[in-house]
Amino acid sequence: MKIAVLGLGIIGSAWAKNLISDGHAVRCWNRTPKDFPNFHASIQEAVEGAEVIFIIVADPPAVQSVLDKIQPSLGRGVLVIQSSTISAKWTRLFAEQVQRTGALFLEAPFTGSKLAAEQRQTVYYLGGEPEVVEKAHPILEPISSAILHIGPIGSASSLKLAMNLNIAGVAQTLCESLSLCRAAGIPDEVYFNALARNASRSGVSDLKEPKLRQHDYTPQFSLKNMDKDLRLALETAADLSVSLEQTGHLKKIYDQGMSAGWADDDFIGLMRLLTNNT
Repeated sequence: MKIAVLGLGIIGSAWAKNLISDGHAVRCWNRTPKDFPNFHASIQEAVEGAEVIFIIVADPPAVQSVLDKIQPSLGRGVLVIQSSTISAKWTRLFAEQVQRTGALFLEAPFTGSKLAAEQRQTVYYLGGEPEVVEKAHPILEPISSAILHIGPIGSASSLKLAMNLNIAGVAQTLCESLSLCRAAGIPDEVYFNALARNASRSGVSDLKEPKLRQHDYTPQFSLKNMDKDLRLALETAADLSVSLEQTGHLKKIYDQGMSAGWADDDFIGLMRLLTNNT
């Protein structure tokens, strides 16, 4: 198929390479020019003639900017797959904008970081009409390990924010737990050996163990993106009259990390707030 991939960050780059390997005619675009296969500096050239358009950018304003630029190229027969992590409120607004052109809109946030994207292990959360979900399946199945249809437009975005809220909370507790043991003189080897046999072991602890052991804060998922997701989760909770007190406290810790200049580091880099920036 003729596919445009708009946004060549950690995930978009991996998906684009896999889609190219699958034999699709892929055109790529990124706000900042990149040395990347089939890259087009003009977003209009990237989407010209595209049957499917992936959007994987940072936040709601970035999605809005992309849609405003490509709207003249949208129309009947085009499928827009919006995979940026945003809130249900923004998702519904963007869906209306796309559908007014006659194009189809599918929200497709996901779970799985860089390695999962590279290894075709992304898990998609889809929101939209069943026929639109079905239309996307042949494209998404080869680059994913699971596709979950959550419900109508907006539902997948809310679930994705809830999942990231959980990941951030588990990761922060992991950092504080490890920090306590390090201060008590317990070696990392002993700590993680015990954690492996404890009920609190998780996918997050397995994924982040090597990075914490090595003080490696290169991004699998950036602090700035998780900070944005916590903000959107809190905004969504306010709209729904739900109190997220722990998440509100965690957002303040993320604000400290952002102020320290760690926006582009992995979110596990918040460990440095607990260990004298080491």
